[in-house]
Amino acid sequence: MRWTLLAIALVVATPALAQTPAVNAARAAGAVGERYDGYIGVAAPVSGAVRSQVATINLRRRSLYSNLAASKGVSPQDVGITAGCQLLARVGIGEAYLLNDGAWRRRAPGQSTPLPNYCR
Repeated sequence: MRWTLLAIALVVATPALAQTPAVNAARAAGAVGERYDGYIGVAAPVSGAVRSQVATINLRRRSLYSNLAASKGVSPQDVGITAGCQLLARVGIGEAYLLNDGAWRRRAPGQSTPLPNYCR
C-alpha cells in the first residue's frame, strides 16, 4: 500500500477530521481521544452535545475513508486503520487514546507516541 502514506497524509489534513472547541476541550481533559481505527471515541463521561459532535466527526471520517477506499480499491477499514496510525502519532501528553486491545489510556509525560505494532 505505497499510496497509503500520501493518501492518509492528505486525509489527516482535511476538514472532515477537524474538531469543535468542545471536542478539543474534552480531548485535552482526556474524555475524548483517538482510536486505533481512525475514529475518535469517548473515553470518559461527556455531555450529550460533545457525544453528538464526536458522532458527526466520525460520520465525516467514515465518508472520507469510504470515498478514498473506493478510489484505491481497498476497504474503508484499511483506510481507517492506516489513518489511525497517523492520528495516534499526534496524541498529546494527557490525551486519551484507544489501541486495538480495547483499553483506553492517557499519554503520560515522557511516554513515546502510542502506536500499535502494525503501524511501525
